[in-house]
Amino acid sequence: MTDLEALYRDLHSHPELSFQEHRTAGLVAEHLRDLGLDVTTGIGRTGVVGVLANGDGPTVLLRADMDALPVLEDTGLAWASTQTGTDHTGTVVPVMHACGHDIHITCLIGAVERLVAERAEWSGTLVALFQPGEEHGGGAQVMVEDGLYEKVPHPDVVLGQHVTPLPAGMLGAHPGAAMAAVDTMEVTLFGRGGHGSRPETTIDPVVMAAATVMRLQTVVSREVAPHDTSVVTVGSLHAGSANNIIAAEAKLGISVRSFNEEVRAGVLAGVERIVAAEAAASGATAAPTVEYGERYPVTVNDLDATARVTAAFAAEFGEGALFDPGALSGSEDVGNLATAAGVPLVYWILGGAEPAVYAAAAAAGTLQTDIPSNHSPHFAPLAQPTIDTGVRALVVAAREWLA
Repeated sequence: MTDLEALYRDLHSHPELSFQEHRTAGLVAEHLRDLGLDVTTGIGRTGVVGVLANGDGPTVLLRADMDALPVLEDTGLAWASTQTGTDHTGTVVPVMHACGHDIHITCLIGAVERLVAERAEWSGTLVALFQPGEEHGGGAQVMVEDGLYEKVPHPDVVLGQHVTPLPAGMLGAHPGAAMAAVDTMEVTLFGRGGHGSRPETTIDPVVMAAATVMRLQTVVSREVAPHDTSVVTVGSLHAGSANNIIAAEAKLGISVRSFNEEVRAGVLAGVERIVAAEAAASGATAAPTVEYGERYPVTVNDLDATARVTAAFAAEFGEGALFDPGALSGSEDVGNLATAAGVPLVYWILGGAEPAVYAAAAAAGTLQTDIPSNHSPHFAPLAQPTIDTGVRALVVAAREWLA
């Protein structure tokens, strides 16, 4: 059996950006072949799928994502990443597994090992899918469009998990709308550049961008009903190259989260309206451009399948290890795998924080500051019992379908 903690540390030390997961995909493919699975590589560019046909019965797809983020790691771990990569804009950036996908890969490798070792106890087909590009580029849909279900068996259910900064050893699945839809937007505002000493000869895109950012804060607070939920975040703002030059344009990176189509449409319309209006009010030299990037739907857990998995978890781990995380404002593209196949999805939360540290922070009311979240440069899930719990959860959930 693989030393899963060693594998996790290796993966953490060698993160790769979306659709650049070549080393990771190679390691995964090697492990799966060693376990006797039929392996297909290069699905959706860098995706890897292993298939184990083990007699008659349902087909279960277990999914893990593989890509990392452009984040400079600051965890202090001995196995911290020092890697860099070139992002989709051609910029060299630091790279870190700041969202726990290294945990996801490790747990799925461990689960496949367990299921292979226990193959005399079940019947059916196991599909282990390692997805690229969850953080950027919509890798699940890319795999589907690359003929995923023409290359591997059609599943009867899609199962997966995501590590979060909740106490290690805990598991939680929310039935129904479990994670928000996301729409990312790249906005370009057009001004007129010039010398910083002569602003009257320019149309300043920095001021235009600042006004736009502040006005966008009113979309949720004034256009979304209190009983509905949405988030509008301006995650990046780029303009100019020197402090005595007024730039010709500014770029905004915007992320919108929502849980139903009516709110989603209204918020997106509000964002586009404000962007256009602020540009016009500033006397922009051209209408702003709005380009959409990732657009993931709401992650919806099938009600019956989620109840089935939750009952299996309760039998395996005990009721005390389970919780309902509610609908999370984070987003995922795993639902595209289930939607394309027309089958149920069950996607659950895996705790990864040190329980004692979490409990102390909760008691002190400092969870927001003391417990690093996903995408933080300080995010470092506790290896154990996180990995062991994740492996067992995947195996237990899979065995609920495998005859």
